[in-house]
Amino acid sequence: MWRFGLNWIRRGLRLAAPSLLFAEWTRRATTARGCYDCCRLSSECDQKKTDQVRQFSQLQDENARLKRLVAELSLDKTMLQDVLAKKL
Repeated sequence: MWRFGLNWIRRGLRLAAPSLLFAEWTRRATTARGCYDCCRLSSECDQKKTDQVRQFSQLQDENARLKRLVAELSLDKTMLQDVLAKKL
């Protein structure tokens, strides 16, 4: 499929200087478009990374809390089993 839309190409050809070689124009247009896309994607990725780091931190905290809860419940279960074993 087309890398650039037809409007992008038409606008570039209208704005291109008559002495500018087509190869040079395409190089400049590709670089400008690529840099714009990279910057836009980079800021989106940075935002996603920040959100992912925050979410990962929350998951780690919740995981630690649940591990403590399981440890406490396992200890309670063991103590109750010991008490029942001694009574019988």
